[in-house]
Parts: sequence; C-alpha cells; structure tokens
Amino acid sequence: MKYLHTMVRVTDVDESLDFYCDKLGLVELHRKDSEQGRFTLIFLAAPGDEDAQVELTWNWDPEEYGEGRNFGHLAYQVDDIYAACQRLMDGGVTINRPPRDGYMAFVRSPDGVSVELLQKGDALPAAEPWASMPNSGHW
Repeated sequence: MKYLHTMVRVTDVDESLDFYCDKLGLVELHRKDSEQGRFTLIFLAAPGDEDAQVELTWNWDPEEYGEGRNFGHLAYQVDDIYAACQRLMDGGVTINRPPRDGYMAFVRSPDGVSVELLQKGDALPAAEPWASMPNSGHW
C-alpha cells in the first residue's frame, strides 16, 4: 500500500492556489480538467516531497461546503516555524494557533481547511511575538 494524496474541495481556484502555493509554499505538479464531470483536479506537493500530495478539487457548479471539522487537518514539517508563520502573516494569513512552543502552529485555507505546521527536529526557543500571541478563531 502507498499513500497517494488527500483531497480537499475548494470554491475559488485562484484564492486557493495563492494560499497553498504562494503563501504556504507548495508547488503545482499537474492538473486535470473534466468537461464531462465539470470539475478540475489540481495536485500539489511540498518541494522535494512529491509523494505526499494534496488534490484540490474544484467543482465548476457552485456548491456550499460545510466547514468539515471532521476532516481534521493537513500537516507539513517546516525548517523554521517562526519564518514560515511570518511569511504567512506577511501574506495576510491569520495564524490561528501561534507557535508559542516553538514547535506547532495552525492556519486555515480560504475554504477553512486546517493546516498544521510542525518544526523540523526539536522545538525552537520561545521567541516574541509568538510566545505571547493569543489564539485566533479555531483550527
């Protein structure tokens, strides 16, 4: 058995690619449009880790999706949790659970998908503004 991908439905392709690629740092591997099925599939991965993919599914006919809290979250390991969170904040992304512990943070995609960021290796020493930053919303 081999892990292939996790699928999340998106409502705005451009907004989602801005979040997942431009802000989070994933790269688009390939996409498939289905005229008959009226959907687009876009496969993304972290650079250098193309085996762990996220499939963004955009259904052309508008649909309202619930928040899907039962989905859980996507998780990515990062080299520097503080730098990753700062890059996301600079891009206008809310840090829902700041990395107060120097190890873990949560953000949400434009469609409300929770994304966990985990520090590679040991936790970084506590640092401001993260150490005293409160949670925002939920994840």
